[in-house]
Amino acid sequence: MELTASHSIPLSDGNSIPLIGLGTYTPKGTAYESVKIAIETGYRHIDGALIYYNEHEVGQAIRDKITDGTVKREDIFYCGKVCKAYFLVRPTLEKTLTTLQLDYVDLYIIGLPMAFKVFYCFCELLNVSKFNVDYIVYYCAFLCLSQALEACKDAGLVKSLGVSNFNKRQLELILNNRAETQTCVECHPYFTQQNWLEYCRQNGIVIVGYSPLGTSRDPSWYDDLLVSIAKKYNKTTAQVCLRFNVQRAHNIIHFLG
Repeated sequence: MELTASHSIPLSDGNSIPLIGLGTYTPKGTAYESVKIAIETGYRHIDGALIYYNEHEVGQAIRDKITDGTVKREDIFYCGKVCKAYFLVRPTLEKTLTTLQLDYVDLYIIGLPMAFKVFYCFCELLNVSKFNVDYIVYYCAFLCLSQALEACKDAGLVKSLGVSNFNKRQLELILNNRAETQTCVECHPYFTQQNWLEYCRQNGIVIVGYSPLGTSRDPSWYDDLLVSIAKKYNKTTAQVCLRFNVQRAHNIIHFLG
């Protein structure tokens, strides 16, 4: 199967997500050129977040490639990540849109299913008054988050919704109230997520696999078996790892940093 920029996977809400994405968690000052080159190369799926502190670079790269005619806005699939406090969902999304200088994001996901501390840095990012305490802990109220996300979708600020790093029990807390269209998990040949994959398939949820080349904990591209497979097919070990997820109907995100 030959892959091109046009390859995508349908989501249950009628939208679709490009098969291969570029993560923008990257050293300061490198995102603009990387995203620009990625779009020129054929990438259409860009994964970012307000907390990466580089959405201004990412947005500029996207807009420049739109201006020079390389792509249209509808060609780009941008994924952002939501703050864990439900009352900050829309302000965070609006801040992302202002920074990117875009009218909407294609996918907005709950990044982590855990307690969240609202630090002063978020007050600065969102341009709101600082709290008069060191921090306030807000536990994920999944239903409230779900409702806040749905409101953003109804307002036309986001097209599709999803989650990241959720397990089955956590996802089921909100499945009864909204059918998730996408979930993002670490996935590579030595962390296959097979049970999770089957569960998501049964519920019409698309998996996006991050760290498809392994992680610093598991540098799988140096594995003897992968090296032998790569040699057999005249490919690199990285290409073998990427193909592993693609042939299992996963989307892939690999990061710059």
